[in-house]
Amino acid sequence: MGEMVSFASNGGTTEGYRAVPPSGTGPGVIVVQEWWGLNDQIKSTADRFASEGFTALAPDFYHGEVTKEPDEAGKLMMALNIDQVAKDARGAAKYLKAETGGKVGVIGFCMGGQLALLAGTVAPQEIGAVVDLYGIHPSIKPDYSKMTAPVLALFAELDEMTNAEARAGLADQLKKAGVRFDMHVYSDCDHAFMNETRPEVHHPEHAEDVWKRVVPFFHENLR
Repeated sequence: MGEMVSFASNGGTTEGYRAVPPSGTGPGVIVVQEWWGLNDQIKSTADRFASEGFTALAPDFYHGEVTKEPDEAGKLMMALNIDQVAKDARGAAKYLKAETGGKVGVIGFCMGGQLALLAGTVAPQEIGAVVDLYGIHPSIKPDYSKMTAPVLALFAELDEMTNAEARAGLADQLKKAGVRFDMHVYSDCDHAFMNETRPEVHHPEHAEDVWKRVVPFFHENLR
């Protein structure tokens, strides 16, 4: 449905997967990868956003690296250059804003959830809404005082990586920074319940409920 494109990133260029709606244009949404990289599942998620009426861009934060092995994924995640991630996120936001003419949304899954939060703090002029789906990355600590967009944070009850303590910590940080946010925890499901390629954790009913929350959230805040 989409294609790979290049966009400016702080004087250089980076790539991403871009999908457009049948109408040819719509509010921009950045789709941020899990720790596996920019794989077919993330591209299909961007396609889903395009089918919902959005212009979607999934940046390649690993710059060509993709894996199916958890150990390798963990190494790639920890090897991320956070300064470069911030530059790529700003570049993606500026690219989409220039194309669509309005503020853009950002949504991330797993590692990408934390990157989505970071994006909202490093590109506040471009990003108008942030969705964090069970975000985790120990080295990324966004400065929420720079966040101007509202946040929708969605978690899984059985997720040990973003457990009750971690969720409460995020809520506390957002409150202290004066960020508007809504947080919902889905019962009886685990990390990555949105990923339809992982049947051991995928929860179809909760996944569809996420879409019912996220699409209106973006439409409301990206007008």
